[in-house]
Amino acid sequence: MGIIKTEKLTFEYIRRDEEGNVEGITCAVNEVDLDVKQGEFIAILGHNGSGKSTLAKHINAILYPTEGTVWVDGMDTQDEAHLWDIRREAGMVFQNPDNQIIGQVVEEDVGFGPENMGVPTKEIWERVEESLKAVGMYEYRKHSPNKLSGGQKQRVSIAGVIAMHPKCIILDEPTAMLDPNGRKEVIRAVRALNDVEGITVVLITHYMEEIVHADMVYVMDKGQIAMEGTPREIFSRVEELQELRLDVPQVTLLAHELKQKGVDLPDGILTIEEFVTALTGLKGA
Repeated sequence: MGIIKTEKLTFEYIRRDEEGNVEGITCAVNEVDLDVKQGEFIAILGHNGSGKSTLAKHINAILYPTEGTVWVDGMDTQDEAHLWDIRREAGMVFQNPDNQIIGQVVEEDVGFGPENMGVPTKEIWERVEESLKAVGMYEYRKHSPNKLSGGQKQRVSIAGVIAMHPKCIILDEPTAMLDPNGRKEVIRAVRALNDVEGITVVLITHYMEEIVHADMVYVMDKGQIAMEGTPREIFSRVEELQELRLDVPQVTLLAHELKQKGVDLPDGILTIEEFVTALTGLKGA
């Protein structure tokens, strides 16, 4: 069993009127099976309402299945005895960093989680230092979070989760409120955590450029997994992604359209460098 496993995970939102009577039921996640190995970087894509954020909240035991089971490091998320162990193993980073930052100084905010866990003071400061260095924010440790940019705030939020030494980090659209530079900062930090620290990453996003370096990609639609594969496999299916109301990276779309015009290019080009190399190869031929 992997670090995260779901088996026929189903979750229903129940709508009630003012008197508490059931008005309707919406199935947000419908029989989803996932198996994420330790150290993997997986991305979950989907348009708004596809169920991806609902799925993310199950991994951190914020929500519990209506049917099916979710395991985190072998622990059933519905077992209350393991609730805090699960939340320590699987840290969560949300869309708005302002909702997650509570300290008046960066290093105090990052140390808040370990302090609540009862970590000895000396070790707390060691964790704060290593976490801020991991996301490239150590030089800002004495700053007020209010003085930081959106991307910097989000990196501080990630450092706060890292300081609790999780095995897995779930990022629920962490760049949705950031500008392009802020998005690059955050994704660069997340990739480094995965590559260097070996932390399992589950990235929920609708920005296609962010998933290029993922090990596996799952595309959700109507609460189910509609597509899965490596980034190259997913981006080779441009029309299917468009039918699911998802964009593709501009360079991928350009290569796809050129191929339809008869240019001999490979499927699933992911980066500008690959595109240039492919065109140069054609020219050389």
